[in-house]
Amino acid sequence: MDKLNFYIDGGWVAPAIPARLGIVNPATEETFARISLGSAQDVDKAAQAARRAFDSYSGESVEQRLGYLNNIIAGFRARLPELARMMTLEMGSPITFATERQATVALFHFEEAARVLASYQFEEKMGNGIVRREPIGVCGLITPWNWPLNQVASKVAPALATGCTVVLKPSEIAPLSAMLLAEIIHDAGVPAGVFNLVNGDGPTVGEAIARHPEIDLISFTGSTGAGIKVAKLAADTVKRVAQELGGKSANIILADADLKAAVIAGVHSCYTNAGQNCQSPTRMLIPRAQREAAFEAAREAVAAIRLGDPLDPASTMGPLVSQAQFDKVQGLIQAGVDEGATLVAGGTGRPEHVGSGYYVRPTVFGDVTRDMRIAREEVFGPVLSIMSYDSEDEAISIANDTLFGLAGFVQSRDLKHARKVANRIRAGRVYINGATFDRSLPFGGYKQSGNGREFGVFGFEEYLEVKAILGSQE
Repeated sequence: MDKLNFYIDGGWVAPAIPARLGIVNPATEETFARISLGSAQDVDKAAQAARRAFDSYSGESVEQRLGYLNNIIAGFRARLPELARMMTLEMGSPITFATERQATVALFHFEEAARVLASYQFEEKMGNGIVRREPIGVCGLITPWNWPLNQVASKVAPALATGCTVVLKPSEIAPLSAMLLAEIIHDAGVPAGVFNLVNGDGPTVGEAIARHPEIDLISFTGSTGAGIKVAKLAADTVKRVAQELGGKSANIILADADLKAAVIAGVHSCYTNAGQNCQSPTRMLIPRAQREAAFEAAREAVAAIRLGDPLDPASTMGPLVSQAQFDKVQGLIQAGVDEGATLVAGGTGRPEHVGSGYYVRPTVFGDVTRDMRIAREEVFGPVLSIMSYDSEDEAISIANDTLFGLAGFVQSRDLKHARKVANRIRAGRVYINGATFDRSLPFGGYKQSGNGREFGVFGFEEYLEVKAILGSQE
């Protein structure tokens, strides 16, 4: 499967400098497709096309932009099974999860952008003038491999809805689903130059996007280290930078919670997407007196996982995305053992029944302390750290003792009690008692988990500038 061209200025074009990269199926370790790696010249071509398109596209009516979005939504729905299967092949997400979560949640973002756009007030009277919100301009969007369509859609949808134009760099590890989305956007009739896609790696294409003078905003999702570099490169042209970075989320199970149910749910939540999920509750905080019961519940949860071929609808966990990610997770599991954590379930090495693929044993550590690497570093794999506390204040202190602040989780039979604890967690999102995803609520972090917000009206407004027009009222 060769996908060697880039989508620039309304058509598929060859790269300026030929360079190929194989795309590996993480379940088989076999190369099944090839893409081209772009250069700064390709980024420049895309940015110039986006700049030319911005003048006319930004002036189109709300009704016109809604028409494009609705066409994208229709095309997405029609090709959703194909999109889901492509994500299973390129990054190992089990097909059921890829269909019901990966692809479906990506579709939600286009539906939500259309909903917000339909009623959004771009002008309002204030003082002796008008406050007007206008599209910021050309947007450089850099997205990761773990949710390859969700993160693309969470940026592309509001950008197109607000009247911005786009240069997208999907992850070079899992770019194929984004290329299918480019076909859908093309078929939706979006004008040439409004949406552009250039594949490539971070040091070449990502950095070229971050520093390009024709790009007005960078929206980046990825590691904290890469986000810092992007922000530094963007600073020279004073771009707006919105970042969604790493996480090390705490799940506080309060003494009044249903411990067994909370632990089982917490294990499965930690293992969402094989643990390759920035907001996963990877630190489970339990009352010290309930240690043994928590360990037993965790083992029960791990035993229920169906690890296997991601194309099998019965599989609930697939492989990690790459050899590099497999090696990183193996190293951190070994670090947990070496630093004295109690191995409750799992451990190093591949599962016994697996002959190939980047599969990791679902792992739970107990008696984890604040100073251990598994308590401080983002593992990005199916590894849970159970930490004990003696008081509620200590639990909150442990939860906040991290460089990150993307999400938090609280479990309690008393909703008012849970709310008080949630208010004290320094994170951009807090889930109480297994609350479900809500596409209208803002998503983003505190501290080194980034800045800016995605989803709903908050994500929509990331792509708007604010202009005051004084003396305009009669």
